[in-house]
Amino acid sequence: MKLICILFLFTICFACKKNAGIFELSGIITDMSSTSGLEDCKVYLYSVPIGSSEELLTDSAVTQNDGSFYFSFERAQMEKYKIKYDKEGYFEGEEIIFFSALSLEEINTVSLQTYKKSWVGIRIINENPQDSDHFRFIKQDGKINCPECCPPDEQNFYGNLDTTIYCANNANEIYSIMYWVIGTPIVDIAEVNTSPLDTTLIEINY
Repeated sequence: MKLICILFLFTICFACKKNAGIFELSGIITDMSSTSGLEDCKVYLYSVPIGSSEELLTDSAVTQNDGSFYFSFERAQMEKYKIKYDKEGYFEGEEIIFFSALSLEEINTVSLQTYKKSWVGIRIINENPQDSDHFRFIKQDGKINCPECCPPDEQNFYGNLDTTIYCANNANEIYSIMYWVIGTPIVDIAEVNTSPLDTTLIEINY
């Protein structure tokens, strides 16, 4: 009888634990510039109520030396959760997790990534300027969709030109542009591999 009671209590405790309404979420943030875990990165968990765009700060954490983090939070009727993460010298990131994708039966996992920042300086010099000169370039390779990124559209310049344009890029990756001097045979591609937390120069003289 005692054994039956113990097993019964164990079953109740186990069931209670599994249905306690607590989500567990763990993850790792990888520094893609070095393919290692990103240590001391700030991670924020936001809840977004159903039918709302309001983001409610639910919890925060700092990654361990292997880039790992962990959240434990009460189950609530939310539309989704949003993870935001940032560290100085790195691009900010975010990930959306829908409520329907979360499980109470096991630890939910997520893999995130970011890159160390770098910049390219595009130096363009017209050595013999004429009012009719027309220089055009367009990005071929490089980071897009960030506040410090340069647009992917064609860029056009006219006449006297001596300028440097700075664009953000993922560290240790290629940044390239294709350029033309309209009305001349000059057309070429210029590229560099950008260094972490530094500015690498592309110089074009025409």
